[in-house]
Formats: sequence, structure tokens, C-alpha cells
Amino acid sequence: MSSMGKKYKYFNRDISWLSFNHRVLEEARDSDLPLYERLKFLAIYSSNLDEFYKVRVAEYRNAAEAGTPLPDITNPAAVLKQINALVTEQLIEFSLIFEKEILNGLRENGIILYEHNLPTHAKHLAFMKDYFYTEIIPFLQPVLLNRGTRSFLRDNRLYFAIKLLTRKKQQNQPTKRRPIYALVKLPTNDLPRFIRLPQTDGSHHIVFIDDIIRHNLQELFPGYEIEGAWSVKLARDADLGIDDEFSGNLVEKIKKNLSRRNTGLPASFHHDREIDTDLLQFLLETFDFSRSELVESGRYLNLHDFFKFPNPYAPKLDWHTPAPIRPYDMELSGSVFAAIKQRERVLHYPYHSFDYVIKFLNEAAIDPKVEEIKVTQYRVATNSAVVNSLIAAARNHKKVTVFVEVKARFDEENNLHFAEIMKAAGIKIIYSIPGLKVHAKMALVIRKANGIRKRSFAYLSTGNFNEKTARQYADHGYFTCKDEIIADMEKLFGYLEDQARKPKLEKLLVTQINFKAAIMEKINREIELANAGIGGYILLKMNGIQNKLLINKLYEASEAGVKVDLLIRGICCLVPNQPYSSNIRLVRLVDSYLEHARVWVFGNSGNKEMYLSSADWLNRNINRRIETAFPIEDEQLKDEISKILELQLHDNTKARLIDGQLQNIKPTNDAQNPIRAQHDTYAMLLEQNQQLKTKLTENR
Repeated sequence: MSSMGKKYKYFNRDISWLSFNHRVLEEARDSDLPLYERLKFLAIYSSNLDEFYKVRVAEYRNAAEAGTPLPDITNPAAVLKQINALVTEQLIEFSLIFEKEILNGLRENGIILYEHNLPTHAKHLAFMKDYFYTEIIPFLQPVLLNRGTRSFLRDNRLYFAIKLLTRKKQQNQPTKRRPIYALVKLPTNDLPRFIRLPQTDGSHHIVFIDDIIRHNLQELFPGYEIEGAWSVKLARDADLGIDDEFSGNLVEKIKKNLSRRNTGLPASFHHDREIDTDLLQFLLETFDFSRSELVESGRYLNLHDFFKFPNPYAPKLDWHTPAPIRPYDMELSGSVFAAIKQRERVLHYPYHSFDYVIKFLNEAAIDPKVEEIKVTQYRVATNSAVVNSLIAAARNHKKVTVFVEVKARFDEENNLHFAEIMKAAGIKIIYSIPGLKVHAKMALVIRKANGIRKRSFAYLSTGNFNEKTARQYADHGYFTCKDEIIADMEKLFGYLEDQARKPKLEKLLVTQINFKAAIMEKINREIELANAGIGGYILLKMNGIQNKLLINKLYEASEAGVKVDLLIRGICCLVPNQPYSSNIRLVRLVDSYLEHARVWVFGNSGNKEMYLSSADWLNRNINRRIETAFPIEDEQLKDEISKILELQLHDNTKARLIDGQLQNIKPTNDAQNPIRAQHDTYAMLLEQNQQLKTKLTENR
């Protein structure tokens, strides 16, 4: 925990993130969840941790080795040590959940995952040997290691580190033999990680490809005795290494440097905690790792592969995702444009169908009055329906402009690919702004007829234009034809093309323009109300909060008596339960859907102000991104979103209260009134839609 001055304290952002990822791990322990849902949470935890080491830990390691501080962190090496200690504890817990709970659950359902103990059934052993020779061995290239080895470890790929001994030539040969070490890369990018064996005894048997290889290693090293084989992997720094975004061609720099991700500096070296110490020391010396780069793990690494664990009983043992709701009045309208003309809309994903966003763009593509379409793109799905709609619009002679953020981490290649496809279709592509990322989620449809401006339409969202993640992430999407919003968006798109002049905005709050001042003003107003005895209230829902200027303002509000509710899923540097934060309640919600929405509510003496936004209050969002926050002014919509937020604040099943030590504390569970916000939100919206259908049907 760091502090600024003597009064206020802050959690380290990455230690707080580890508290979030531990909360994800807790879900894998929840025996009330379907078994494969628990496996999914093990996969999410593992995937999260891999990215964390490639991005955040790499930054700490670089700073520690250079002996330079990071912003707000004077001793990166000390934080790095704390990170590794916490992760080691969590990975032990991960192994216990997997080995003691998940495997037993699988076994009880007739699914036998062999691990540690290899099969003894002759049919299984024969299958494994045949699979090894016909499928696996063509991919294997064993490498004997010596002090001069220059073998290259691929980023995030699994290897066996193997300890060998030469065979005794004579029975009475001395037993002291110097070990020989080797590496074998596992072909998990080419073959399934989990192999189904022939069914026997009415059970389904599955084996890690790791163990098929382990069982047949002798075939790769004739003339040697195998002392053991342990899993290892190297995570490399994911930074693209672009120091200067302002000179030269940024897109070409990104294209050129994408390969650096596979050859970047080591960020961490993960290994089976049971590995022999002499082999581990040899690997350290051979590949020039330091002990601070070591991460002890279990027998199996890269367990994000559990996403693809075979389920012979599917869909049994899985969580059944409810069908997305299709608002009856929007279906009745037949046209998304017509539905928006009736009234502005907010859809709540994944409870509502994302299809209406695709329909919105498809309708724009064929409407003869639509002259121009402008869209931002941050992360899109593979085979994107959004991109296909925009291409269709361009082919229908609409002027289409897409701002493509090519610096969206891990999506750079995908975004460049789609940018080139759209450009070839005649779409105007605007690439990244040097020094800034455009994270705003916006689509603007401008309509004219005979040169006269007609009703235009806009879509703003807390989440990406991505139909795949819209089924997994909880977000809000806002459709409107309000002239003030349309005018602001036109100015903002102009600013994305030319940052020379900052626009004056009426409704939107935009980072780098009017965002921070407006937020401070709204918090100050709540402080003034509290000081006047009227009472102030703030509710903030985000993925993360880090910016100290804004945190200090919330501390100040708490000291003034403003009640502050925070729904923060991930990073949180604000410390609750302190004298200066006694009026702040901090809630974390982790459930089947990823809570991704950003919602800000200011009490305003009963005249509630509500904003939806693309922005968290992390330093990167505030200082280095273009983000939008947009007001929800319709009372019916405000009421609907408020009900969803109330469910989340009072969830006593999946929500956790965060204390001053970053512990995830389960609230007191009222057995008579269990609240599970995500399930209850779906039920509420479904009932609401049914009531609307009944009402409209009766009126027809």
C-alpha cells in the first residue's frame, strides 16, 4: 500500500488486480456452479495471469533491472517480490481446487482425466502409443542442452525440461553419472491439449497430450535413462517497443514490431514446482534467467486450455446461457431507426440481443437517405458482422469513415487485417493518434435528402463493436437521435481526424477535452450538498479506479459526508474502511458474465444525473485515451439502469465487499432473500418485456 503525503493511502494497482484474479479463482471452488463452469473459471484465471505477466510484470522487471522507479512506485523490485509471493500462494490454491475438487467432480460424472497416474488399461496404452507415433512425433524436435546451447524458447509455449542419464554399460559400473538435460516443445498449437481415449467400463477417459508425450519419452532418447520430465514455459514482454509514436509511419512501425512480441525479453519463467533443483539451476544459467523471474506452478501449465476441455455429456454439466431478449416494441417496429424515433433506447448485453447493433448498421447501409457513417473500432470479432455491414454500406455508395485503433493490445494484428479489408472496399480508414488510444465506442449515421439534413442516428456504448464478447460481457448500448448528441459526435469525429482544435461539447464528456473538469465539478456539487445538510450521493461502476486526483476527490467527498457506492470489478487503488473513506462502500461482482459496463450516478439533490461511459478511472484512460461519457436523461431509462445497479449493490451471492486489506468478503447471506444480480437482472428484463408485449397486444 502506497501513500501520498501523510493522510491518504492507496493500494498498489497490481496487488489490487491480484485480489480480483483471486476472486475469479474462488468461483472455481463454488460447488453450486456446474462443473464445466468451474473449469471455465480456472481457464479465465490462468489466461488473466498469463497476460498479467506479459504486460505488467514485464514492466516491473524492466524497471527493477534498470534500477529506475515507476510512476508512484519507488521500489519496483519490492513490489515484484510481493507479486510473485501472492501468485505462488494462488497457484497452490489453483492446484488444490483442480486436483481435489474438479477431478473428483469429473470422476463422479464418469469422466476420468488421467494426470500423475497414467492409465493401465491395455486398450488405452495401445491408443496412446499409436497416437504418439501417428500424430505427435512428427512435431517433436528434442534438443540436448549444454552450456553453449543457443536454443530459443518460444513465447508462452509449453516445453518439457528433461533430466537424462546415460545407460550403464556394465552391471558393475559406478552409479555416479553426470546428468544430461534436454528440452522438448509440446505441439499444443498443432494438436488438442486433451485427447479422448477409447471408452471403457462405461466411463469417458481423457488424457493430457503432455502425458502421452511423457509416457513415450523413451522413444525420443534411446540410450538414456529418463530421470524425469517437468513442464516449463517462458512468458515474454508483450510491449511492441515503439518509443516514438509521433515521427514516421506509426502503422508501419506496429506491423514491423508485432514480431517482437514473440521474441521480447523474458518476463517470467514458469515451472513445475517439483522440478529437480539441479535442472532448474542449469536452465537459469543456460538461458540467463534470474531467480526473480521464476514462477512456481503445478504439473500442468497453460491451463487456459480448459476452455476447450471436452464434455462428452454436453450440454449437461455446463452453464446454460439464457436466450438473449428481443425487446417486443423494437421487433414490432421492424426498423431500428423507427424504434429510435419512437424513443431513445438502452440495451443491456448480454441479456438483450446484440443483433440490433448489426441491424442498425445494415439499415444504414441500405437507407437511401443515409449519406455518411462514422464508426470507431477498438476490438472486433473474427469474421466480424460489424465490418461486413460497413463494407456493404461502402458498396452502396455511402461515405464510410472508420477510426481504427491499431494500438489495442493483442488486437493490433486483427485490427490491421480488418482495416486493410475495409480500405480495399472503399472505406476511409483513420489510424491511431500518436500518444493516444481511441477507446470510445461510437457509431454515427448522418442522413440527408436533396441536400437537406434529415433525422440522424447515433449509437454509443460501454463495450466494443464485437458480437462475440457481447454474449459474454455485461455492457450497455445507447441508441438515440437527439440533435445535441448527434452534434457533439460530429464534432468529436472531426477532432479524431484533426486534433488542432478542441471542440466545445454540450452533452458528451470526453477525455482530453472536458472530462476531468466536469467530473470534479459534479463531485464538488455533492460535497456542497452534504455540507449544506441536504445529503450527497455518488455511485460509480467501473472496471478499475486508479487516478489519485479523482480518488482524492472521493476521499474528500466521504469526509464531507457524501455517501459513495463503488462497484469496481478489477483494479482499485482506493482504500476503504479508513477515517477518510468511512462513507465509501466498495463492492466487487464476479459471476458468469464479465461486468464491463461503466455507469456514473450523481444524486444532485434528487434530480439524479446518470452517465454511461467507455472510461474507467485508470491513469491510462484519463491521460492517454480518448474516452466518452454520455448522459442518460430519459427518466424511464434511468430508472431501469438504477434497478440493475441496485441488484448489483445488494447481491449477496456473487458480490464481495472489499476491505482495507484487499480481502474479498462475502456479505451476510439472507437465505430467505438471495440476490444474484446477473440472474435477477435477466429475470427482471424478461418480465418487463413480457409485460410490454401484453400491453401492446391488448392495445392493438
